[in-house]
Amino acid sequence: MKILENKTITDVPYFKAIGIHSGVKRKRKDLCIIYSEKEAVAAGTFTQNKFAAAPVVVSKDHIKSDNTQAIVINSGNANACTGDEGVDNAYSMAKTTADCLGLSSKEVLVASTGIIGLPLPMDIITPGIKDACTQISCTGGDSAAEAIMTTDTFTKTLTVELNIDGEKILISGIAKGSGMIHPNMATMLSFIVSNVNISKDMLSSALKESVDDSYNMISVDGDTSTNDMVIAMANKTANNTPINSKDDNFIKFKTALDFLNKELAKMIAKDGEGATKLIEVSLNNAKTLKDAKLCAKSVISSSLVKSAFFGEDANWGRIVCSLGYSNAEFSPEKIDVSFQNTSGTIQLFKDGKEVPFNEELAKSILSQEHIHIVIDLKDGEHCATAWGCDLSFDYVKINASYRS
Repeated sequence: MKILENKTITDVPYFKAIGIHSGVKRKRKDLCIIYSEKEAVAAGTFTQNKFAAAPVVVSKDHIKSDNTQAIVINSGNANACTGDEGVDNAYSMAKTTADCLGLSSKEVLVASTGIIGLPLPMDIITPGIKDACTQISCTGGDSAAEAIMTTDTFTKTLTVELNIDGEKILISGIAKGSGMIHPNMATMLSFIVSNVNISKDMLSSALKESVDDSYNMISVDGDTSTNDMVIAMANKTANNTPINSKDDNFIKFKTALDFLNKELAKMIAKDGEGATKLIEVSLNNAKTLKDAKLCAKSVISSSLVKSAFFGEDANWGRIVCSLGYSNAEFSPEKIDVSFQNTSGTIQLFKDGKEVPFNEELAKSILSQEHIHIVIDLKDGEHCATAWGCDLSFDYVKINASYRS
């Protein structure tokens, strides 16, 4: 597998896209369409928030179709908590897109992100969709990645290439996410396309497992959004042997998919609203995978831990405290905690007790943009990794005035 530089979703064979400014936002692009010229299978994972937004309701319905060829996404308005009108509007977005592209409504998925509670301005959205469909192209991937952004400060895109049965397989994704990010999906959207020949069931299996180890292991602020979704589409245009079971080819594909999703997840964590640091937690040697994930998520989600890293304070007490309320099973007297990055490695906690450490080295490590927390439970052989960011003054500023 290799990373392809300066490539995006429209470099995958037979996929087209476009991002435009329709008028939902004042200036920035706010509407995009992703389209496969060939029939495709799709899989999705969706928010667990009980106030699931209208586009989530519609996409969970439409993704049951054996063929999915388009996704229409708007930013600037979440179409969440908008009642029956919101659901009708989401269905209308799918129908308008389908009519323009010669598809059935069931073959179009819908996503939205932005302010909660406002009705969708369909007088802007509908003509915007029609306009976008006339501009869709095989060079529109970058504009699509831009159009799904809200408070993001940079586009999040990655493309990888692998070989299956001598065939070149591409997997490419775009994502958005900056705030309202927490494990079990977050205010984040991710759209992944591939030319791999794979069944719908196997694509669904690969995506669900991959999301559990990537997007579900990030946290910016502890808020699980109403609109989260990850969608994968595969148009089967590669001539590899069809992947219909969890064979070696499935493992190859899923390994590449895992890499792509983890990298996109890290981009989201790094771009947390107001963030100055990317924090990575490696939880090693837990009794069970569940325990490992509970511990890693608990540390990365702690506001006190996040605040300490913003202040560049080597406060190991907040880390072990967050482990203590994680509901994971472990032996406190065995735990080790270290920090590391390009500045060096420092151990702060060993066998359940503080150890003397060099404050200057700790300060040097904590001043870097990427900080790796390594925790060893010494209780088993299961490991997990989670990603997040620090909690800064700017996070409060951004979210205090989000609607204005």
